[in-house]
Amino acid sequence: MSTENVSSAPMGSHTGAHKVVLGTYSTHDAAQHAVDLLAEHNFPVEHVTIVGTGLRLEEQVTGRWTLPRAVIAGAGTGGWIGLLIGLVFWIVSPWAVGAVISAILLGLLFGVVFAAIAHGVQRRTFTTVSAIVADRYDVMVDAEFAEEARRVLAAALSATDPAADQPS
Repeated sequence: MSTENVSSAPMGSHTGAHKVVLGTYSTHDAAQHAVDLLAEHNFPVEHVTIVGTGLRLEEQVTGRWTLPRAVIAGAGTGGWIGLLIGLVFWIVSPWAVGAVISAILLGLLFGVVFAAIAHGVQRRTFTTVSAIVADRYDVMVDAEFAEEARRVLAAALSATDPAADQPS
């Protein structure tokens, strides 16, 4: 991820000499939809930036992390690794199908063992999915393209559903 400032304004600022706010949206999907509308109407979207502000990490708990789940996940991972190694052996010495089967079985075994050990050492007993979300999303555009972008976006939004997520 680049930490380079794309505008001439300070990092915390949302307007500057080079970028202006085209619209502010409550969700990332709504901001992306605005950029999609610009792209569909042949606007040069390489001059558009989506900036999320008020960033936070959210972890959605998806379930318990039990020994059986760990063992099944380890077996799956080990089986795939074993298959990959077995296929390499099969390419090197064709007709050695036994090498593929042996590699899969060994991969399953090692995957189960390592997963069981990892589960025993690990302190967390639940699984999560992490996401970084923002409080709001500003669609910004280079200043020299701002008027054209506003015109294109207004025309595109009026042509679509009037109840669509309008910028605030």
